[in-house]
Amino acid sequence: MSDSPSSLHVCRRLSYAVGHFLNDLCASMWFTYLLVYYHSVLGFNNTYAGVLLLVGQIADGFCTPLIGYESDRTAGCGTYGKRKSWHLVGTVSVLVSFAFIFNQCFGCDGSTPQWASLIYFLPFIVIFQFGWAATQISHLSLIPELVSCQYAKVELTAFRYAFTVVANITVYATAWVLFNLQTGQAESDTDSLGPADIPVFRNLSLVVLGIGAFTSLLFHLGTHEKINAAVDSEPGERQPLLNTPRPPSARMQWKHWLLEPSFYQVAFLYMSTRLIVNLSQTYISMYLTNTLMLPKNYIATIPLVMYVSGFASSLIMKPFSKLMGKSMTYFTGLLLIMAFAYWVLLDIHMGPSVYGAAVLLGSGSATILVMSLSLTADLIGDQTQSGAFVYGAMSFTDKVANGLVVMLIQGLHPCHTQVCCPACVWYYHYVMVGATGGVAVAASLCLCTLLIWPVRLRNRLSVINGLMGTEGQEPDEVSDQASVN
Repeated sequence: MSDSPSSLHVCRRLSYAVGHFLNDLCASMWFTYLLVYYHSVLGFNNTYAGVLLLVGQIADGFCTPLIGYESDRTAGCGTYGKRKSWHLVGTVSVLVSFAFIFNQCFGCDGSTPQWASLIYFLPFIVIFQFGWAATQISHLSLIPELVSCQYAKVELTAFRYAFTVVANITVYATAWVLFNLQTGQAESDTDSLGPADIPVFRNLSLVVLGIGAFTSLLFHLGTHEKINAAVDSEPGERQPLLNTPRPPSARMQWKHWLLEPSFYQVAFLYMSTRLIVNLSQTYISMYLTNTLMLPKNYIATIPLVMYVSGFASSLIMKPFSKLMGKSMTYFTGLLLIMAFAYWVLLDIHMGPSVYGAAVLLGSGSATILVMSLSLTADLIGDQTQSGAFVYGAMSFTDKVANGLVVMLIQGLHPCHTQVCCPACVWYYHYVMVGATGGVAVAASLCLCTLLIWPVRLRNRLSVINGLMGTEGQEPDEVSDQASVN
């Protein structure tokens, strides 16, 4: 059954959507459990735990634009497709490295210096982040190549995010089961994290890799990339100009994106979105255990509630964006985020009501994440030959910003021991407020600029004339990309 350029058969949509499932599973563990695992379980101090996350984010940040550039210019492995080829390379890299990150280093014991353990984990983190970046950029770059209709892109992005939510639910549900299985063991204090929890995180990482490998296989079997997309982007290739709405020679290169104001608008929105999602996911465990003093099984149940509510939100995303527009839908998500931050700020002794706050955070995060990806796909439009560079540049801003902010938060931590002091209680309280409400306010200000300068390629005509040498060409021969306000 053939697919129209504006839509995909449901089986093709599903096979595409599961292509990022391995990444989502690993990202869920990375952002939610990395700091709490290395600090509370392995006993690293706050600075060393922050360094590990920073190195991973910096490695991912630098890999994404480079992989995006190479993915746009290379033809791929034979007839397999350039995007799917990079996806395969990334998947293999993730599979061979991730299990070592959530396990005790071989040969280490209580007398091993922390700096030695740090050096042991760094290569595995770099390999993992390279593979994660390759999988993410190649998977995102397929969206504008598989469908052309704006709302079909929203639908495909929503499918993708729905499986992101399912991946997070899978991780947290598995963690909840593993923690509850551990409860029956003879431990002196099962409500506190410690070295006895190393097998829990190791087994969780192995479950993640097993499920992720299977879904990646489904993606490669069920998704068919258009090979001619790689041919069209070959440098120096000349195509006939007659009877074509947009000649191939008019296509933008990576350097032309740097001249577009909308490129920076969307990049800031994407960076803000990822800061909200990733920082809240990173510090929710610390907030629950150190500020609210809740049992350790809450670090599985509260994120689970967040992503179940996010999954529900993703199901109504397409009709909601059609009714209100993408910018207003994004703003609605920001309002939910700010409501969560205000709740956390006022309710300093949050009990069972933390589940209600988690619903607000999960729904808002899902909304802004889907809309930011949709705005990025609309910015790319039909310029799919350089789409991977755009996604890579967007990801670069978010990874570097996340790593630097996390390192700043870890460096400002009031104590440097494994057991937190009373000052930690208030510290994580304000971290959660600032990481959500503060960044949401900044994103709202950037969103206001879209009312004045809608997302469109303003310099495209001059770029095309410069590439083709046709300064006398009528402007109506090449139309600007439509506003996505």
